[in-house]
Amino acid sequence: MQRNDVVDDFEAIDQHGNTVTLTEMLSHGPVVLFFYPKAMTGGCTAESCHFRNLRAEFARYGAQPVGISADSTAQQAEFDEANSLGFPLLSDPDRRVAAQFGVKRPGPLWNRRKTFVIDQDRRVVEAIGSEMNMEIHADQALEALARESSFAQG
Repeated sequence: MQRNDVVDDFEAIDQHGNTVTLTEMLSHGPVVLFFYPKAMTGGCTAESCHFRNLRAEFARYGAQPVGISADSTAQQAEFDEANSLGFPLLSDPDRRVAAQFGVKRPGPLWNRRKTFVIDQDRRVVEAIGSEMNMEIHADQALEALARESSFAQG
């Protein structure tokens, strides 16, 4: 997935055991979908907590961060609770969604760390990739939302 690509709908289970779809999430506003390799690891915790800390800024654009990894729903729930994240964490154990977005690595390797800002028309507004800078994902997602005047919440 790259900028201006259109994302096909997908379904996944969140940390509370609810089945959600991209269509459902987009009905509330833009989605900032960030793929992270493994819950409860240092880098993924730092990245997720940075998204949490910028919650008000994302809300200003009507956008919602949504994390996704191959971790089980139980691991996602533990990760959410331990860090008071407060946004959806999706479980993608077969890495089907990761493959759809082109972030699945071969074999048992963890997925790539990549973030996609998705507009309500399912268009990718921005694709952000960095394996080492844990703050760049949320920061650049906010910059992309700011560039798109249609996201401003007056």
